[in-house]
Parts: sequence; C-alpha cells; structure tokens
Amino acid sequence: MSRKSKRSKQLARDEPAQKRSRVAFVDSSQWETIECMGYTSLAHNPEVVAAVDTIAKLVSSMTIYLMENTAEGDMRIQDELSRKIDINPNQYMTRTGFIYWIVRNMLLEGNGNAVVWPDTRRGIIRDLVPIPPSKTVFIPDGWGYKVMISGKEYSPDNVLHFVLNPDSDYPWMGKGYRVVLKDVANNLGQAAATSKSFMSSKWKPSLIVKVDGLVEEFASPAGRKKLSQSYLETQEPGEPWIIPAEQFSVEQVKPLSLADLAISDVVQIDKRTVASIIGVPPFVLGVGDFKREEWNNFVSTKVMQTAQILEQEMTKKLLISPTRFFRMNARSLYNYDLKDLASIADDQFIRGIMDGDEVRDWLGLSPRGLKDLVILENFIPQGMIGDQKKLIQNGGE
Repeated sequence: MSRKSKRSKQLARDEPAQKRSRVAFVDSSQWETIECMGYTSLAHNPEVVAAVDTIAKLVSSMTIYLMENTAEGDMRIQDELSRKIDINPNQYMTRTGFIYWIVRNMLLEGNGNAVVWPDTRRGIIRDLVPIPPSKTVFIPDGWGYKVMISGKEYSPDNVLHFVLNPDSDYPWMGKGYRVVLKDVANNLGQAAATSKSFMSSKWKPSLIVKVDGLVEEFASPAGRKKLSQSYLETQEPGEPWIIPAEQFSVEQVKPLSLADLAISDVVQIDKRTVASIIGVPPFVLGVGDFKREEWNNFVSTKVMQTAQILEQEMTKKLLISPTRFFRMNARSLYNYDLKDLASIADDQFIRGIMDGDEVRDWLGLSPRGLKDLVILENFIPQGMIGDQKKLIQNGGE
C-alpha cells in the first residue's frame, strides 16, 4: 500500500474523533457572562459587507495584463492565455465575477483563504474552478501543507491558493478578520436592533390627555374608546378639539429620541473602527465626506495590495516562462478630473514621450493614426544648446 493511500486512510479514521461532544459545569451566577445570544456571520453585517464589497468590486474591475520582460522594458502580450485570464477564466463566469468571488472569500467566508483549481489538459488551461470554502481543508504536512478538496488531497502546487494576512503559526494559511471584528460587529448589530425596537415601540405618545377618573365611562376600555371617539377624533386634519374643561386636561410631551440614547455617536465610532480594520476610507461606510486624496491613497494601498496577492499567485502557478508575469491595471480606479488627465497627456506629448494615439487612448478616444513622436524645438540635449538657429548670426557659425 502506498504512503499516500495510508495517509488518506489515516485521515479518514481520524475525522470522526473530531466530532466528540463535551460537557462543562458552570455556576448559575456566571451563566450570563458566557451565554451566547446567537451567532451572526460577518457576511450578515451591513458595514462589513459594504467595506468588503467596495474592495472586491474595485479589484474585479481591474484589467489583467499578461506582461513580458524584454530588453526594451515590460511589454504587454495579447494571446489566448491573456484572453483566458482576463475575459473568461471559466465557462460560467467572467473575470469580474471570478475576481470578485476570490476577494470576497479572502476577506469574509474563506477567513483569509480562497482556493481555485486549474482544470488543464496537456498544459492548456481549460477552466479556473472556484472551490467553496466549505469544501476546503488545509492539512499541515511537516513545514508545508496539503489542500483537501471534498475529501481529495491536492498538492499546493496544483491549486491556486490566495492568502490574506498569513497566520503566525501556519504562514501558508491566511487569517481573516473574524476575531478582530467580532466585538465591533456585535455592537453595530445591537445598535441596529435597539433602533428598530425603539422605532417600533408603542410607548412614545406625543400627547397626554388627563381625564377625571371618577367619570363612569373611563372605568372600562370601551368607555375610554367612546370618550376618545367623542372628543378627540376629528373629521378633518387640524380641526380643533372641543372638550369639557372640568373633565379633560391636555399636555404635550417630548418623546425620547435616538439622539437622547447617543446611539448615533457610538455607531459612527464603530463604523470608523470597521473601516480602519478592513482598510477602506470611512466615507465608504457613510461616515465623513468624500476626499479625493484619501480615495486615491486607498486605491494605491489596500486595493493594490489585494491585487498583488492575485498577481503573484497566478504568475507563480500558471506561467512557465520566467520572463512573463501578470499585472492588474489600476489607473482607471483613481479619481482624476478630466482637465488633469488632459494636462498630463499634453505635457507628455510635447516632450515626445507619448504619441498622438496614446494621448487619445489616455482620454478614452479612438486612434486616428497619430503615431509620430513630436517634440518642441527647445527640448534638445544639453550638448546642442549652442546649435539652435536663433543663436546663429546670419546663418553662419
């Protein structure tokens, strides 16, 4: 029997032992401190979902370039492999949905891990199949590990394993935000429940009507309803009440509001905490105002760091050539004003760095055959400063 089959049987024998139940004795006075009021996944918390959704949408909207390092610099390669990764990674999904699934699972359901199985035939990638976190188990194997998918063992070299926040004990395995965000998510959930309960409560009347308790009709609910219909209900909105002064006294009261409970301040603090932990600007969660500099910094840090996880794993596992690599383009994610884009393009054009078609592509326009690099006359090498025509007298030297 091979070592691999023995290993599989040993794992199969060990699995039932993990399902044993345990019993603990707790003093009744301490029960409330450990009592669980119900588990709520981070995927059900609106603030966490909004932050993760923003990152996943931005990363999934980035075009994936297949690049090659040449003597003249990094050049973009457009072939069937680049189309497969950027357009249709598998037959059921586009690149946007595929990358969104990977990023969301790394941040939420996968607890820092997302696994994709490449379906290949004779070295050609047919499909990149996303594996649900519920069907994936990581098994330590010496200093390395194995990936168990639906009971079948795979080498890490044969799957794409995207890792977020490497664990300190198992650096090949990711670690999500479950523990860090647990208390904050519970606070936000409790605030939402308190607001809902308060808004649906019937104990917040805006008027109090004092009635003589000795009146016979006031002794029963039917009598009180009859008095209300007789004196307090009107035919038209705004119509005044006409009531006997000896029996009724009307007072206006200010009901308790959410501002009195200071829930809004607590919620804003918790939202800022969630934004800080996940790495999104606070205004994404509705706290504060939009700031262009803060948004662009978010794209160049958190979004690009997440994209680099995908770039490096796909380059390592999917490419054989040592000169080729994947790169995700984030230029379209930055918040630019059209005047800024035009100014940058014009500045590069007059210096001969960009041709006319590159300038038009920069601004989102179709090419017009402007392939020549042009440069202003006074943009010349330092050694030719004295050769300018305007410095030469009468055409002589």
